[in-house]
Amino acid sequence: MTEPSKQEGRTWTEEIEINAGELVDRVKELIEEGNVRRLIIRKPNDEILLEVPLTAGVAVGGVVTFFAPVLAALGALAALLAEVKIQIVRTNGKHDE
Repeated sequence: MTEPSKQEGRTWTEEIEINAGELVDRVKELIEEGNVRRLIIRKPNDEILLEVPLTAGVAVGGVVTFFAPVLAALGALAALLAEVKIQIVRTNGKHDE
């Protein structure tokens, strides 16, 4: 029996600013990366527009189609804004270090 590592579940956050026209494509890329736990879409003034929780391994099996309604909502938001911030909460996903 293996004891869970203290590093399991370790998360960190990064933030990027992008042109709103790139929002949907960038979110698709982030979903497919597999180590993203949560995406928070913000206006340039840091007001939260949308928070999308993701589960571990969401990219397996082409689950991006599962998020089609979310991506459609992001497309509508992008049409109304010039720039957005994406706060990305990631997990290391490693069990041994």
